[in-house]
Amino acid sequence: MLFLFLVILSFGGLGIFYINRLSSDAGMILKDNHISLEYCNHMLKALDALPDDRNKALALFEKNLELEEGNITEPGEQEATWETRTLFEQLKKDIPGFQNYRQLRRAIYQIEDVNQIAIVHKNQVALNTASRATLYLTAIVVILSIVAFTFVLSFPGIISGPIKALSEGIKEIANKNYSKRIDLKQKDEFGELAAAFNKMAEKLDEYEHSNLAQIKFEKGRIEAIINKMNDAIIGFDERRRILFLNSSAEKLFGLAENEIAGKYAPDIALENDLLRTILQEGGKEPLKIIANNKESFYSKELLEIKTDETIGGNVIILRNITPFRERDNAKTNFMATVSHELKTPIFSIKMSAQLLKDKRIGELNTEQSDILRSMEGNADRLLTITGELLNLSQIETGKIELTLKRVRPEVIVFRAIQAIQAFALQRKVIIRQMIESGLPEIQVDEEKTAWVLINLLTNAIKYSSDGGIVEVYGKKANDSVEFSVRDYGRGIDQQYLPHVFDKYYKVPGGFEKTGTGLGLSISKDFIEAQGGRIQAESQFGEGSVFSFKLGFAI
Repeated sequence: MLFLFLVILSFGGLGIFYINRLSSDAGMILKDNHISLEYCNHMLKALDALPDDRNKALALFEKNLELEEGNITEPGEQEATWETRTLFEQLKKDIPGFQNYRQLRRAIYQIEDVNQIAIVHKNQVALNTASRATLYLTAIVVILSIVAFTFVLSFPGIISGPIKALSEGIKEIANKNYSKRIDLKQKDEFGELAAAFNKMAEKLDEYEHSNLAQIKFEKGRIEAIINKMNDAIIGFDERRRILFLNSSAEKLFGLAENEIAGKYAPDIALENDLLRTILQEGGKEPLKIIANNKESFYSKELLEIKTDETIGGNVIILRNITPFRERDNAKTNFMATVSHELKTPIFSIKMSAQLLKDKRIGELNTEQSDILRSMEGNADRLLTITGELLNLSQIETGKIELTLKRVRPEVIVFRAIQAIQAFALQRKVIIRQMIESGLPEIQVDEEKTAWVLINLLTNAIKYSSDGGIVEVYGKKANDSVEFSVRDYGRGIDQQYLPHVFDKYYKVPGGFEKTGTGLGLSISKDFIEAQGGRIQAESQFGEGSVFSFKLGFAI
């Protein structure tokens, strides 16, 4: 291709060069000499018309003489033009007495002669240029034709040699002669192909000399292990064709491996709801499947099969988590029962503590007062924990009871601040309200939304220094109201921030050691159950902002 490009470039460049030369020579004849002849012709016509129309003839002569004076290009043309100008000026001064008409015409003819001689000369130059161009182009064509002919004769040999070697090598491989190698010194595509061929032959040779019986034995043992597993396992290749199913998967899917192996999985899924479900992306939630007339739960795990960084298919494992689910439900019911039952004795302890503080029963000494305050604090903590466990049991059973009604955002903020005011005074923390006026009503569960805001304010106060500031914001955000709580405490490191709403999670290094790690998780579930969204932003050392949005009342 490079050779053909050079041929075209050389021939085309030379042709364009000579065409431009010929065009330039022809243009010079037309532009300079031929136009001068036209001017002279018009001046002669003006002299012939002078007796009939003096003014028009003089004007025509004057115009063409001026044009000629601006187009002097040949030797001798300048002198003839000056002579013409001199005689014409004499003519204009005394037309009746002018006697040098013949001399004037001779001067004009002199201009014509000079340009005609130039035309003949330039035409000869153009002919010489054309002759040279023909000679050079003919020589180039002959030379390039010889080179091209040589190239045509030698090129097939360059191509056919490696192809012949490769063809012989393929025949040897077909005859199971895996020791065959192709030795090409070329650095082009044929060299790369020969290297790939040699690598293939090497791998085939290794495979041929490997212990095939051992491979088959290992394959059979792996298949036996997979079939004995209780988890349902189904394998696919990179084109989503089914490779295998173990016995548990055959029972669960209602399919036989020997009937569907090698078939395109989405085609089989058209008639199998369970297979269609597991082929879909996502699916982090457990699958509820009715198997053997019993409600069972399975978790889906997707494993990619990689060989040399290339994905060769994947395996889907359905793990039976029904026993764990049953234990989790039992745990949730136990938590709900225990939390509910604990509330009555805890209230009794708080009531007893209130009675002990009554001076009518008797005065307490300092030590007894300290013990009573400790007892009240522990009772409050137990009450908080049982409340969180009850809320958590509602969430885990999917039975969050919402009492939705139209509420003004200011009412929720007021309730929350009233609830934590004493705690803020104890920590000497200032709470600033920044609530926009005229906020529209929102459709929410007032109790649970206030609980969320109280929880966020409580955390902000805990992580603020004594005498610090906590800010509460309420503003419009498109079609919802956004509540925000900002503190200027230590903040949360970015590596922990994504996990603050996880159940039982506590930020490492935090000051609070007695919490359950459930507050933010429950808050998230309460807000999302009402169609809202909660988020956290923080910079370590600069404080945190927790906010949630709830939609306008319709």
